[in-house]
Amino acid sequence: METESEPYVRLASLRQLHQAMAEMNTARSLADTLQTVSDGVVSALGYELACVNLVRPDGDLVVAAFSGNQAAEALITGRVGSRESWERRLGMGEHWGDLVFIPHTEGWVLDDDDVPQWYTDGPAPRFEDEWHPSDRLFAPMFTPGVPGGSCGELIGVLSVDRPRNGRRPGAWGREALQMYAFQAAIAISNARLRANMQRALVRLEREQQALRASEESFRQAFEYAPSGMAIAEMGGDQHGRILRTNDALCRLLGRPASSMRRYAFSDLVHPEDIGTLLRTSAEGGRAELRLGRRDGTYVWVSLRNSVVADAADGPRFLLTHVEDIEERKRRELQLAHRASHDSLTGLPNSAELRSRLSSRLCHRAGHSAALESIDAAFGHPVHDAGGNGFDYPPSVEALDAYDHHVHTVAPEDDRDDGTKGLAVLFCDLDGFKSINDRFGHNAGDEVLVEVARRLSNGVRDGDTVARLGGDEFVVLADGLGRADAQDLAVRLRNEIIQPIRVDGRAVRVGASFGIGWAHCGMTTDEVLKSADERMYVEKRSRPKQHRRAG
Repeated sequence: METESEPYVRLASLRQLHQAMAEMNTARSLADTLQTVSDGVVSALGYELACVNLVRPDGDLVVAAFSGNQAAEALITGRVGSRESWERRLGMGEHWGDLVFIPHTEGWVLDDDDVPQWYTDGPAPRFEDEWHPSDRLFAPMFTPGVPGGSCGELIGVLSVDRPRNGRRPGAWGREALQMYAFQAAIAISNARLRANMQRALVRLEREQQALRASEESFRQAFEYAPSGMAIAEMGGDQHGRILRTNDALCRLLGRPASSMRRYAFSDLVHPEDIGTLLRTSAEGGRAELRLGRRDGTYVWVSLRNSVVADAADGPRFLLTHVEDIEERKRRELQLAHRASHDSLTGLPNSAELRSRLSSRLCHRAGHSAALESIDAAFGHPVHDAGGNGFDYPPSVEALDAYDHHVHTVAPEDDRDDGTKGLAVLFCDLDGFKSINDRFGHNAGDEVLVEVARRLSNGVRDGDTVARLGGDEFVVLADGLGRADAQDLAVRLRNEIIQPIRVDGRAVRVGASFGIGWAHCGMTTDEVLKSADERMYVEKRSRPKQHRRAG
């Protein structure tokens, strides 16, 4: 990740970041969570050293976890820095969003304060954004605040050092560290909450003589938990019916406690997530799904079940912890979108185009193997000579083996024989380079954005318009005959050649289209190469002076 910058972030890097966040949210204890947070900075964010400074009850910060250097870990783990010194550090330097960067030119004044720190050696920077051994970068962690409001209380600070690429983090690196600190704060808060809940449950089981006091302790933890909590019936006809909720869950769903008692979680879950809910084990199961708000909208939550029994081992109940993960889901979707879409035009990029195209194709070898497996099941051939039908009605199992894929076909030769197929239109702009040369790359970018808009508006819902790079675009349009595809290319070309206003002036570009056809047995490269070659044939067939205006 340390060698990447927006918008070219590898999907593997995003997976590393997502994996680190998942691990710190599944650690079993607060100590494990703190160490996992520290390890995740080193494994996923590209820094050699990381430290978690946790706020103690007295306000000072203790070094609770360290990663990257065993000698430094032994030296400073458990040492305490005063809150006053930390507040001084967090008020200095450059503020990158919630991050605080103190360059070596300012940090020397902190060498003698009481904050535990390590020292690294190295040469002086050779260029402006190179990391200096005395540079400091901090990521404060706050308890989750009220939506739309300010951050909560400071619960700790992430200290990072020595980026592996030797440079100060760019925009992507800063955002990733800031997002990671945000998720780390939630994980630490939840670890504390889980510890409190576990202690409460232990008291309920072991202190039968002090049942009333234990119930009050549980009630306090339940009612004032920062995340949503609910108690539901377990077993019987009323399994899953909500008996009690806390204020946090009522606020999250916008529903009063009295109305919540009329529902089970299965009544509130999004229809598409019913299967996820049913697959969740009652005894400690966990699921991420959407719950319905009173206004008809849905919110992403993490739902975790625990079993609670009364002192006499009587009826058991489900204690359900509901955590709001809407912000995390939104960020995950943003990261996924960046990995699969062009940052300039917002269109699917080359990788996404190939993925969509590949999902429609299968190899002939795979098709033949499926037919052979059906023949073997019946003991003799049951499909016709073309492999497209059966001599008599086969079993359901055989149909499932055969009909797992809708085979893509293409019109034959250059005739419009009525066959509908998946058309691949390869578009290359004519005259685009001259716009870049005359008016600059900003003008060229505006032209590309407008061309992308016109292409998107000119196709049907369900068709794909993608940007391969530069001034090359591809359209995937399913269910077209040869004449339909040619008409579509003409319409799109006529839209593109209309004047485009850039900085108060009208510019024009032309477009050359090549129409290829995708069918099973081809690879994605073969499909795109075919359309590309046809585009160049079309481009060479028109006089140069007519390519732009048409």
